[in-house]
Amino acid sequence: MFLAAGTIIPAMLSTRQKIYLPFKRFFDILFSLLALIVFSPLYIVLAILVKTTSKGPVFFKQDRIGKNKKIFKILKFRTMRSDTDPNTPTHMLENPEAHITKVGRFLRKTSLDEIPQAFNILAGQMSVIGPRPALWNQDDLIAEREQYHANDIKPGLSGWAQCNGRDELSIPDKARLDGEYVKRFNIWFDIKILFLSVFKGFSGKGEKEGKKE
Repeated sequence: MFLAAGTIIPAMLSTRQKIYLPFKRFFDILFSLLALIVFSPLYIVLAILVKTTSKGPVFFKQDRIGKNKKIFKILKFRTMRSDTDPNTPTHMLENPEAHITKVGRFLRKTSLDEIPQAFNILAGQMSVIGPRPALWNQDDLIAEREQYHANDIKPGLSGWAQCNGRDELSIPDKARLDGEYVKRFNIWFDIKILFLSVFKGFSGKGEKEGKKE
């Protein structure tokens, strides 16, 4: 119905999960369209703030790992100086704070920098809920997720790991929680994660600067 022709459904999913997938995609499309329409004034305000307070483009694009480990370009509001290497994870920068803009610090703490990913969701590269997409060079996280089949489903705007520690989690714990999501996901679990994510996102709980995904 809402799955593209030729879409491969992971074999490890339960029958109920396979039935839920087209509806999950429908909700993704509905959510992303509503977000783009309802929050368009916020998009405009944030875009102006990013553009007028630091040099560089409004949006930041970065290679991430998608379903079946296919690389895609994730979209965010730019939160760092334009001369920062986009291929270096934030936690690997020598002094992360020196690279983050004043507006960027607020956007990262509230996760508002993530809202342009509504375009990624609409394009079918991401889902609203799923494992957060790893950077293309996060080989340790990608390898850990492989044993839990967490690389076999679409990454999400937020996920179960983000509700249980966010940046405070070790890579093995993050991969384990992503694997737990793969086993458990259904409409009620997705709704629970969505509400928890909104609360934790705006509270900034669990977010550590220099380690943000």
